[in-house]
Amino acid sequence: MKNIVLIGFMGVGKGTLARALAAKSDIYAVDTDDLIESLTNMKIKKIFEKKGEDYFRALEQRTADWLAQNVQNSIISTGGGFYKVKNLKSIGTIVYLKADFDWIYDRITKSKNAKKKIKKRPLFKSYKDAKKLYDKRVKEYEKVADVIIDVENKETPKLVEEILKSVS
Repeated sequence: MKNIVLIGFMGVGKGTLARALAAKSDIYAVDTDDLIESLTNMKIKKIFEKKGEDYFRALEQRTADWLAQNVQNSIISTGGGFYKVKNLKSIGTIVYLKADFDWIYDRITKSKNAKKKIKKRPLFKSYKDAKKLYDKRVKEYEKVADVIIDVENKETPKLVEEILKSVS
Protein backbone atom coordinates (compact mmCIF):
# COMPACT_ATOMS: atom_id res chain seq x y z
CA MET A 1 0.00 0.00 0.00
CA LYS A 2 1.21 3.46 -0.85
CA ASN A 3 1.06 6.28 1.64
CA ILE A 4 -2.20 8.21 1.81
CA VAL A 5 -1.44 11.93 2.01
CA LEU A 6 -4.28 14.10 3.32
CA ILE A 7 -4.27 17.70 2.11
CA GLY A 8 -6.76 20.51 2.56
CA PHE A 9 -7.33 23.80 4.28
CA MET A 10 -6.44 24.21 7.94
CA GLY A 11 -9.19 22.99 10.21
CA VAL A 12 -10.83 20.68 7.66
CA GLY A 13 -10.10 17.61 9.79
CA LYS A 14 -6.94 16.09 8.30
CA GLY A 15 -5.50 15.05 11.67
CA THR A 16 -8.79 13.67 12.94
CA LEU A 17 -9.29 11.60 9.80
CA ALA A 18 -5.67 10.42 9.78
CA ARG A 19 -6.05 9.01 13.28
CA ALA A 20 -9.38 7.38 12.39
CA LEU A 21 -7.91 5.91 9.18
CA ALA A 22 -4.94 4.55 11.11
CA ALA A 23 -7.18 2.89 13.68
CA LYS A 24 -9.36 1.33 10.98
CA SER A 25 -6.52 0.12 8.76
CA ASP A 26 -4.02 -0.72 11.51
CA ILE A 27 -1.24 1.41 10.00
CA TYR A 28 0.61 4.42 11.37
CA ALA A 29 -0.55 8.00 11.08
CA VAL A 30 2.09 10.71 10.75
CA ASP A 31 1.47 14.47 10.96
CA THR A 32 3.83 16.81 9.14
CA ASP A 33 3.34 19.66 11.61
CA ASP A 34 4.16 17.30 14.49
CA LEU A 35 7.31 16.19 12.67
CA ILE A 36 8.37 19.82 12.16
CA GLU A 37 7.69 20.64 15.81
CA SER A 38 9.79 17.63 16.86
CA LEU A 39 12.62 18.62 14.55
CA THR A 40 12.77 22.22 15.74
CA ASN A 41 11.54 21.75 19.32
CA MET A 42 9.19 24.67 18.63
CA LYS A 43 5.45 24.99 18.09
CA ILE A 44 4.35 25.98 14.58
CA LYS A 45 3.06 29.31 15.90
CA LYS A 46 6.51 30.09 17.40
CA ILE A 47 8.28 29.10 14.16
CA PHE A 48 6.11 31.61 12.27
CA GLU A 49 6.70 34.31 14.90
CA LYS A 50 10.46 33.84 15.28
CA LYS A 51 11.60 32.61 11.88
CA GLY A 52 8.81 33.53 9.45
CA GLU A 53 6.72 31.70 6.90
CA ASP A 54 9.54 31.18 4.37
CA TYR A 55 11.58 29.32 6.99
CA PHE A 56 8.54 27.19 7.85
CA ARG A 57 7.95 26.35 4.17
CA ALA A 58 11.59 25.23 3.89
CA LEU A 59 11.00 22.94 6.87
CA GLU A 60 7.94 21.53 5.10
CA GLN A 61 10.08 20.72 2.06
CA ARG A 62 12.71 19.08 4.26
CA THR A 63 9.94 17.02 5.86
CA ALA A 64 8.54 16.05 2.45
CA ASP A 65 11.99 14.89 1.34
CA TRP A 66 12.30 12.75 4.47
CA LEU A 67 8.81 11.29 4.04
CA ALA A 68 9.46 10.38 0.39
CA GLN A 69 12.65 8.54 1.36
CA ASN A 70 11.65 6.92 4.65
CA VAL A 71 7.92 6.48 5.12
CA GLN A 72 5.77 3.80 3.52
CA ASN A 73 2.32 2.35 4.17
CA SER A 74 1.23 5.27 6.35
CA ILE A 75 -1.46 7.92 6.59
CA ILE A 76 0.11 11.37 6.41
CA SER A 77 -1.82 14.43 7.54
CA THR A 78 -0.33 17.69 6.39
CA GLY A 79 -0.43 21.37 7.17
CA GLY A 80 -2.66 23.52 4.96
CA GLY A 81 0.23 24.73 2.77
CA PHE A 82 2.10 21.43 2.52
CA TYR A 83 0.58 20.75 -0.91
CA LYS A 84 3.17 23.16 -2.37
CA VAL A 85 6.17 20.88 -1.70
CA LYS A 86 8.00 19.95 -4.90
CA ASN A 87 7.84 16.18 -4.46
CA LEU A 88 4.30 15.78 -3.14
CA LYS A 89 3.31 13.10 -5.67
CA SER A 90 6.32 10.94 -4.76
CA ILE A 91 5.12 10.68 -1.15
CA GLY A 92 1.86 8.86 -1.89
CA THR A 93 -1.73 9.12 -3.09
CA ILE A 94 -2.93 12.69 -2.55
CA VAL A 95 -6.40 12.94 -1.00
CA TYR A 96 -7.88 16.43 -0.88
CA LEU A 97 -10.38 16.87 1.94
CA LYS A 98 -12.74 19.46 0.53
CA ALA A 99 -15.17 21.71 2.43
CA ASP A 100 -16.62 25.19 2.14
CA PHE A 101 -14.75 27.88 4.06
CA ASP A 102 -17.67 28.80 6.32
CA TRP A 103 -18.16 25.13 7.26
CA ILE A 104 -14.46 24.93 8.25
CA TYR A 105 -14.67 28.24 10.11
CA ASP A 106 -17.71 27.06 12.07
CA ARG A 107 -16.04 23.70 12.78
CA ILE A 108 -13.09 25.50 14.38
CA THR A 109 -14.84 28.37 16.13
CA LYS A 110 -17.70 26.28 17.54
CA SER A 111 -15.57 23.42 18.85
CA LYS A 112 -15.11 22.84 22.60
CA ASN A 113 -11.52 24.06 22.47
CA ALA A 114 -11.98 26.79 19.86
CA LYS A 115 -9.46 29.23 21.39
CA LYS A 116 -6.73 26.59 21.35
CA LYS A 117 -7.54 25.59 17.75
CA ILE A 118 -7.43 29.18 16.50
CA LYS A 119 -4.27 29.99 18.48
CA LYS A 120 -2.46 27.04 16.93
CA ARG A 121 -3.21 28.26 13.38
CA PRO A 122 -1.19 31.45 12.77
CA LEU A 123 -2.74 32.05 9.33
CA PHE A 124 -6.30 31.82 10.73
CA LYS A 125 -6.13 34.90 12.97
CA SER A 126 -8.44 36.97 10.78
CA TYR A 127 -11.59 35.67 9.08
CA LYS A 128 -11.03 37.94 6.09
CA ASP A 129 -7.37 36.94 5.61
CA ALA A 130 -8.10 33.24 6.11
CA LYS A 131 -10.96 33.40 3.58
CA LYS A 132 -8.68 35.09 1.06
CA LEU A 133 -6.06 32.36 1.56
CA TYR A 134 -8.74 29.67 1.26
CA ASP A 135 -10.00 31.14 -2.03
CA LYS A 136 -6.45 31.10 -3.41
CA ARG A 137 -5.73 27.52 -2.33
CA VAL A 138 -8.96 25.72 -3.32
CA LYS A 139 -8.11 25.42 -7.02
CA GLU A 140 -4.50 24.53 -6.20
CA TYR A 141 -5.61 21.68 -3.93
CA GLU A 142 -7.81 20.32 -6.71
CA LYS A 143 -4.94 20.44 -9.23
CA VAL A 144 -2.58 18.30 -7.14
CA ALA A 145 -5.17 15.85 -5.78
CA ASP A 146 -5.46 12.27 -6.95
CA VAL A 147 -8.76 11.96 -5.07
CA ILE A 148 -11.20 14.61 -3.82
CA ILE A 149 -13.43 13.82 -0.84
CA ASP A 150 -16.17 16.23 0.26
CA VAL A 151 -16.11 16.10 4.06
CA GLU A 152 -18.95 18.47 4.91
CA ASN A 153 -21.61 17.09 7.24
CA LYS A 154 -20.28 13.54 7.10
CA GLU A 155 -19.43 11.42 10.11
CA THR A 156 -15.84 10.24 10.52
CA PRO A 157 -16.56 6.49 10.03
CA LYS A 158 -18.30 7.20 6.71
CA LEU A 159 -15.39 9.37 5.57
CA VAL A 160 -12.88 6.67 6.56
CA GLU A 161 -14.74 4.12 4.40
CA GLU A 162 -15.00 6.60 1.51
CA ILE A 163 -11.26 7.38 1.62
CA LEU A 164 -10.18 3.74 1.89
CA LYS A 165 -12.46 2.76 -0.99
CA SER A 166 -11.18 5.62 -3.18
CA VAL A 167 -7.48 4.76 -2.72
CA SER A 168 -7.70 0.98 -3.07
